[in-house]
Amino acid sequence: MTNRTHRRLAKKQARKKPTLLTEAPRYMWPSDAWQEHRLNVWISCEYLVQVFDEHDGIIRLSINDVMLEEDGWADGMTWDELMEIKRQCGYADRPAVEIYPDDDNIVNVANMRHLWLLPEAPAFMWRDM
Repeated sequence: MTNRTHRRLAKKQARKKPTLLTEAPRYMWPSDAWQEHRLNVWISCEYLVQVFDEHDGIIRLSINDVMLEEDGWADGMTWDELMEIKRQCGYADRPAVEIYPDDDNIVNVANMRHLWLLPEAPAFMWRDM
């Protein structure tokens, strides 16, 4: 099957998914090395979100677009989209950060975004005045 066919099938399958993020039944969750830390999986016609326990009250949202491009999942999620994804997964009340690592610790294997939900706001966070 060609990449073009895969992309067309992925687009067709995505149209069948709900508009808003919906919890995926456990039998649809990936079985991989991360499964013991996975708390939930959410899916919509646009996004796949996996929720992981990172210990000490920190939760990680790993987010990817469900559309495929030539080199894998589509890229280019905006800040507003990430905020809405965080809300739809039930974490509107939690501050979150993205991490841009030093060059020696870059892991870039797919077009995914990761939000680390913190148990409390960091001191450096801006606040509404």
